[in-house]
Amino acid sequence: MIATRLFQEGLFPWIVFTGANAPTTVERFPRGEAVHYREYAMEQGVPADSILVEPRATNTAQNLGYTRQLLAERGIPVRSVLIMSRPYQQRRAYATCRLMWPEVDVVCASNPLALDEYVRNIGDPRRVVEMLVGDTQRIEVYAERGFAIPQEMPDEVRAAFERLVAAGYTSRLV
Repeated sequence: MIATRLFQEGLFPWIVFTGANAPTTVERFPRGEAVHYREYAMEQGVPADSILVEPRATNTAQNLGYTRQLLAERGIPVRSVLIMSRPYQQRRAYATCRLMWPEVDVVCASNPLALDEYVRNIGDPRRVVEMLVGDTQRIEVYAERGFAIPQEMPDEVRAAFERLVAAGYTSRLV
């Protein structure tokens, strides 16, 4: 996991794992994503007292809001954040953080994972495409609803999105 390696290299003093479960993780992490990743980080040598856990969040805005609250309650000043997410969620996570926490510098990253490997991990190619389509739509919809800053969508991305919607990949649309 990139976050544990970067912590061990001294790039940041705290790791916050946030999140309950997503539809794609509930079977693998029945106690919640944050709890699982905390345990994994500790197995990789990250000291328990350098890890904070926020186990309630069920969406990106809650991940950020609850994390910000957790750090403030502990008096931990924050100038920058590194948001780790799935590769296809980075743009939306960035846009949400810029809106909700504008005073911090934001960097988004993900563990390097080829699309075919991600599909194998999920086990359902259609589900993966549905998630990609839904997240692509959310980039604009969430900005329109005031949940994130606006971002430009390249014409080729919009065209691919429209083709996939027309082909029936619509279960994750809002």
